[in-house]
Amino acid sequence: MPFRAYIVEDSPMIRENLIETLQELAMIESVGCAETESEGKQWLAQHDGYWDLAIIDLFLKEGSGLNILQALRARRPTQKMVVLSNHATNDVRWRCSQLGADAVFDKSTEIEALVDYCVNERIKSEPEKH
Repeated sequence: MPFRAYIVEDSPMIRENLIETLQELAMIESVGCAETESEGKQWLAQHDGYWDLAIIDLFLKEGSGLNILQALRARRPTQKMVVLSNHATNDVRWRCSQLGADAVFDKSTEIEALVDYCVNERIKSEPEKH
């Protein structure tokens, strides 16, 4: 079963590069994307059983990734939400954690750490082979 990611990012270039990187390096399937808070919240809530990982930018065309985090705090324990932002200060990391983010990554310096996180989560989700 593939590990499925939904991406909330308003930059088409960043979104496309992220999807390619995750497919190639982490074997993660993109199941969709949104550019706004309302699109992201709606899709993630309506497709609860269809995503394993949500990657969320904080500053969107409309709204904020912080509101998406808050709206999805009651997700299943196996579903992970991570923030990918150019504004990953200590205060932002703390606030995201308070709102239920599992991890926060800086777009300019921590893409490799994001890929590593995704690989580890995908491996954890695989059923054990006996």
